[in-house]
Amino acid sequence: MSIFTINSIGAVSNERKTPEDDFWGEVVSVINLEKEWDISCLDGIESFSHLEIIYLFHLVSDENIQYTSRHPRNNKEFPKVGIFAQRGKNRPNKIGATIVEFIKKEELSIMVKGLDAIDGTPIIDIKPVMKEFLPKGETKQPLWASELMENYWE
Repeated sequence: MSIFTINSIGAVSNERKTPEDDFWGEVVSVINLEKEWDISCLDGIESFSHLEIIYLFHLVSDENIQYTSRHPRNNKEFPKVGIFAQRGKNRPNKIGATIVEFIKKEELSIMVKGLDAIDGTPIIDIKPVMKEFLPKGETKQPLWASELMENYWE
């Protein structure tokens, strides 16, 4: 296993103070980049409707990391699946990724909608969403995943 360092480029500011499983769709967040970034690092970002935000689940303690299969959300109604077959926060590298709606930028900050990260979450990277990187054709997922996500974006 190789060791490497990833530094935060900024942090999330929003009204969500604790991790919750649902109702992220209307959450508006501001991502404030660290002051050492040149303001030009966001040039052109407003020409994209959506961004992919890569962030760190910074409140997950090492003893809660999942390395094996489990029931998503610890719900026995869902089948046991491996950590890499779900999007839970207790991941080995504690990395989250979400596609969000871009709202606006102001100096070293961007406002987005639908980011499922709590206030203070460290941001690792920001990428523009380009349709050529989205899946080709129809995507599929098991029924339990659709049930789990039923209220996630409301």
